[in-house]
Parts: sequence; C-alpha cells; structure tokens
Amino acid sequence: MPASNLQITGLCKRYGDFVALAPTDLDVAQGEFLTLLGPSGSGKTTLLSLIAGLAQPDDGQVRINGVDVTYGAPYERDIGMVFQNYALFPHMTVAENISFPLQMRKTDAKATREKVMQALEMVHLPHVAGRYPRELSGGQQQRIALARCMVYRPSIILMDEPLGALDKKLRDQMQLEIKRIHRDLGTTIVYVTHDQEEAMTMSDRICLMNAGSIAQLGTPADLYFRPKSVFVADFLGESNLLDAVVTGRSGDQVQISVQGGANVNAMAYDSVIRDGRPVKLMLRPQNLQIHDGPPGASINGGTLSAKLTDIMVTGSMTKLYLQSHISDAPPLVAAFPTNRLGRQYEIGQTLGLSWLTADAVAIAG
Repeated sequence: MPASNLQITGLCKRYGDFVALAPTDLDVAQGEFLTLLGPSGSGKTTLLSLIAGLAQPDDGQVRINGVDVTYGAPYERDIGMVFQNYALFPHMTVAENISFPLQMRKTDAKATREKVMQALEMVHLPHVAGRYPRELSGGQQQRIALARCMVYRPSIILMDEPLGALDKKLRDQMQLEIKRIHRDLGTTIVYVTHDQEEAMTMSDRICLMNAGSIAQLGTPADLYFRPKSVFVADFLGESNLLDAVVTGRSGDQVQISVQGGANVNAMAYDSVIRDGRPVKLMLRPQNLQIHDGPPGASINGGTLSAKLTDIMVTGSMTKLYLQSHISDAPPLVAAFPTNRLGRQYEIGQTLGLSWLTADAVAIAG
C-alpha cells in the first residue's frame, strides 16, 4: 500500500458524558478513496470534523503528510472540503467562485485564470464560467463546488454527504463523475455517507462506524462477503440471519446446526468461532437458489424448506419473501434478476432453498 498521508492515532471526542468518538486509529493511504459509512450518530461526521479542524479532539493526534495538525486551523491542513449544500457564493460568477481559494493564497492573475479553466475542464463545464450559481442545475452546482475544491490541488479532499441533495439518477451520474475525477487527480478522498450503495460503488475501502467506534475497516468486498459482526452483516446490504451453533471446524469451514435441527456448512473468518459457539448464519438473498420442491442432496452448503408469503418486483430485481419451516425463525428473502419470461410463483406455495458453502458465513453472535 502507498505511504499514508493521513494518520489518526487515539483520536476521541466527548460532549459531557456522551462519547461522540471513542479513541480511534486510522491510516489513509496516498490516493485512496476512503468512505466513512454508518447510521446517524455513529461518529462519522465527528471524525471528519476533527480531520478538517472544524472541531478539536479531547485526545489523540491527526497527522497530514507527516505533520501534526491536531490543533491547527483548517487552512493550515492542506485539505479541501465539499459540503452537501455546495456553499457557492451567489454574487460571484462560476469562475470567480473557483478562483476564490487561489486569490486567498495570493496566486498571480495569469496562473489563476489557467488553473480555473483547468478545473472547469476537469468537471466538463468550461462553458459555464461566466454564469452565476442560480443559473446552474443542482448537479452542475455540485461539480462547480468540486472544481473550487480541486483548483488549488489539496493533498486531501473531505466530502460530507455531497450528493445528499440530489435525486437518485443524478446521484448515480455524480458518483461516476467523482470516481473519474479521483482517478484523474490521484488525490486522497475521505467521503462521508450513510448510503450503503454509494459506499460500495465508490470506495477503495470502507470504514463502517457504529456508536462512535469503527465496526469494521476493509474493502467493499471484505465488508460485504466477510462481515466480522452481526451489525456489519445487517447494515451493509440485505441479509438473512439465522440462529445456529457450531458443531465442528476445519480451517475456514465450519459445520453448524441451524435452529430447528438442520445441519449445514458455512465459512468462518473469525478465530473465536469454534465448537459449541452460538453464531448467526448469514445468507445473502441473491445467493439462495430456489427450487420448486425440496432441493436435491447434492448441494454442498445446506438446504431449507419455506413457504412463499410475498413477491416484490423492484425493477431489475425480484424478491421473494418466505417463512421457513423452522419454528420461530425470522422471515427469509431470496432475490434474483427480474425476467419477463421467468418462472411464475404463487403465494402460499412451498419452495426449497439451497446455497453453496462459499456463500454462507458464520458470524459470532
């Protein structure tokens, strides 16, 4: 991994008896796109504010490019900031908005004009230089806010839910735009969102936070396919979670007994999962194979029988909601791509569900 240009050590923040951020360690590599993800109150915005210098910690250290900036002012940190509300000056043209941080740094006029046009080219909006923010769409305003942040080439760009005010289609377009700009610039980005899909789409790594602490840090694939806790499995994407007990382990594979007596195989990536340990069996909806009757015994992961209780077509995906024949088990969800010529299902019919061992994960309960 490239050298870190953001290092956080033991950083914490309290408001009276409330711990907004427990002591936290985090290294962000040069050029990395790291997303701080989590529910409201998880500590992600507090952490971003401490990095930006908008709040002061009770303890710990922030280092940027090897320099201790823990108690330094925001303008001393070589960072750029993009907010959800754009924060463009309404009385200035687009070019004047973008040039503002350069003027504050006393950049000469010729270099300022060149840098402004380069920034506008980067966001594909050179033709709006003379317009005012009110004459732009929401997506264009957000791209200008990005251009203003990038024009002086900070080593780290901080983004606080920058796409929250946009509709879904525009959000999707802007996600691609930000990824392209990140790739072209190679600048480190720390991005805050509560949108799981956005985090999965854009990030090199995700720092998933809960109750002021880091719940798990890793690539999107790490968190999605190898969650270390029930919170991670339940928060990131949709999951079926069944109570079970471990009956045997060989390497990363475990044999478990699901509530109700079914014996199945699963993967285990946590060393604390061993014989006799209660666990949750995680099955992603898209990894459940659906059978019109009881599935054959050739499936190497496991099988369940369940009654279909509802069907939902969400567009590209169709979801089946089922109640397993295991007493007191939670409802299950199976998902597959919507197909006009696909099989037709009826509410109340019994279906078999099966899965591969590699697609099932045992998580410490």
